[in-house]
Amino acid sequence: MDAKSEVLLRQYDYLSGRVLLINPPTDHLLAEFDQSIQAAVWTWNYNDYLYFQAQQANVHFGAEFPEGEFDQAVIFVPKSRELLNYLIHNVAVYLKQGSQVFLVGEKKGGVERAAKQLQPYGKSLKLDSARHCQLWQLTLDCNVEKKALADWAQTYSVSTPKGDLQICALPGVFSQNHLDVGTAVFLPYLSEVTSGKIADFGCGAGVISAYLAKLNPNNRIFALDVDAFALASTKMTFEKNQLEPEQLEIKAVSGIEDAPLFLHAIVSNPPFHQGIQTNYDASENLCKTSRRHLKSGGELWIVANRFLNYPILIEQSFGQCTVKTDQQGFKVLFASTQKNVKES
Repeated sequence: MDAKSEVLLRQYDYLSGRVLLINPPTDHLLAEFDQSIQAAVWTWNYNDYLYFQAQQANVHFGAEFPEGEFDQAVIFVPKSRELLNYLIHNVAVYLKQGSQVFLVGEKKGGVERAAKQLQPYGKSLKLDSARHCQLWQLTLDCNVEKKALADWAQTYSVSTPKGDLQICALPGVFSQNHLDVGTAVFLPYLSEVTSGKIADFGCGAGVISAYLAKLNPNNRIFALDVDAFALASTKMTFEKNQLEPEQLEIKAVSGIEDAPLFLHAIVSNPPFHQGIQTNYDASENLCKTSRRHLKSGGELWIVANRFLNYPILIEQSFGQCTVKTDQQGFKVLFASTQKNVKES
């Protein structure tokens, strides 16, 4: 069992009634609860959602607070400070004054810093410190106004050959307040991407998706991500720039295996973080298996850190991999499937 869950269970007697578990680890915590606790889960990670769904848990996947009434909430500290602010604020909106809110996290994950974010909402107290984790208790004592999800987004501008784009990025989304270096290196090459059905794997705030939609109104973009906040950000970015809604299809995915088939192109600045951990599985699978989602003559475009072995993985699948550029620590990689004569 995850150490954070173990620490929470050490203080089990504090829990009662309808308890909302926010961002919990995928372990057997729920099985430890007796009938005095009616537990629900809120997650924005689609893989976690599928796990809890398989456990037949009451689980909500999304960027907004789940429907229902709750007596208590347990927040498992996320990586992003801004996302934690969003979570605490929403808990304070939806739970009654005097309700107990618990914050649990690893010391290396910044739980002591995170505990300071509780202070504006009432009296907080450290309940436990064990397994390299801490558990804090907050008694809500404040009146908090509800804020629309869009009010939490940060915006920044990205230039394209067809005019500027305003990017909307919600808390916790990769590169929330500025364009990251990898995507900046990638953008000039998007004009070379074949038009048609294009999947943006790991769409984040929708920079690449919106750029491709802006370049060519005939492009149909499938924005794919594991994170509900990323998917909501991409939708906001399209709306902010008045891009045609028919150009965009948003889909939560557990990996590239959930992508549509017969795509003209797959583009990606692939993700490699899972919480505070580094995890290359999703991006390595993209290199190994994306070919099966492409039409004959379909293209794969990836930007990645120069030190990663993606060119080798792509070559093993596609037979070739072209390095379009190598600058500022990033490579833009290109491969295509063999063109079928009958299809051309």
